[in-house]
Amino acid sequence: MTENTNSVKFSRRTALATAGTLGALGITMATAAAGNAAPGAKAPKPTLAFRPDGSFKIVQFNDTQDDEQTDRRTVELMEKTLDSEKPDFVVINGDVINGGCDTELEVQQALNHVVLPMESRQIPWAVTFGNHDEDSAARSGMTEAKMLAFLQSYEFNINSENIEGLTGTSNSQLLIKSAKSKDPAFGIWLIDTGRYAPENIAGQNFEGYPDWDWVRMDQVGWYRKQSQAVESKYGRKIPSLMWGHIALHEHRNMWFASLDSRTDADHARAVAKHAIVGERNEDECPGPINSGLFSAFLERGDVLGYFVGHDHVNSYAGNYYGVQLGYAPGSGFGAYGLDGAERNRLRGARVFELDENHPDIYKDTRVVFAKDFGIDLTADRQSITPPLPIPEAKPGKPGKPGKK
Repeated sequence: MTENTNSVKFSRRTALATAGTLGALGITMATAAAGNAAPGAKAPKPTLAFRPDGSFKIVQFNDTQDDEQTDRRTVELMEKTLDSEKPDFVVINGDVINGGCDTELEVQQALNHVVLPMESRQIPWAVTFGNHDEDSAARSGMTEAKMLAFLQSYEFNINSENIEGLTGTSNSQLLIKSAKSKDPAFGIWLIDTGRYAPENIAGQNFEGYPDWDWVRMDQVGWYRKQSQAVESKYGRKIPSLMWGHIALHEHRNMWFASLDSRTDADHARAVAKHAIVGERNEDECPGPINSGLFSAFLERGDVLGYFVGHDHVNSYAGNYYGVQLGYAPGSGFGAYGLDGAERNRLRGARVFELDENHPDIYKDTRVVFAKDFGIDLTADRQSITPPLPIPEAKPGKPGKPGKK
């Protein structure tokens, strides 16, 4: 999310949308029947593994969102979280950078700052893309496709390649191998929630509506088909968590236990009904169209939770009809926060605990904050200058980080 709604909105989605047709947007209805793997869907092999004791830990950072002069406390928060939690996988869940970079090198430097904490600790990691990551593309030339190639050149990055014909960048399905067998015990989904709403559809603009993007129906169909393929290959549904940058409409519905009414009494009822924990300091900002992704979760029954960022000063989570919906607070000290002296109070990360010995494998989630680590929360700017050097690529990874 951003405080400046007039920022540059350069993305391939906007370019496609100016055609003014649903077809140009790639909106197609999935036709696969539930329980049957669709033609072309292929279950991946596990790329991660549970520890011998059956445990696995995931850390979510969100909205690191800075330029090549990244606030040093963003990196400090990441490093101290990793050293304290010792996760097995890390996701930076969108708005990895902002639109402030002017050159390809500056984009690479900004990305490099926030992936080095994992690389230096040899922790597998991946990113989802948010609405801001491509904001500087008109000046820097660094589209998401180029950013993905750069990130994939790091040794411990496990982002998937783009899927031809599928909306979005690096939609990924990752499987975690059981400590007890060669089969997967749990899954990770990373989905690209897009950038900005199109200029218009069918000649009608989006004035008065939220101007964020939404998950397209072909992506919902991709999730369903891949879920079916995994079930077909392994003989059972694989419990999973999903990460995407922008909230669903259901996040707001859950907070108030209502579609229309938004009173304190509604929220009090929702806390009891949906077991909500955490803060909500700004409105949820989903796009103008409900993607139907949550309905697909209910249909398939394998996604146990969907976690987002985008709205930096929200940190809540709850159980919405069997699916946990939640936020990680903004991790980047260079991005907007709370007002005044409290600006950086909610900088943090979300931690997820998995355990094969637990009935649902997914045990619980919690939030850690910069204040827990004694990090300076002063409402100022503390830039890394000059930017940190970009390392050489490791053997087995194509290209070289920083090579033009």
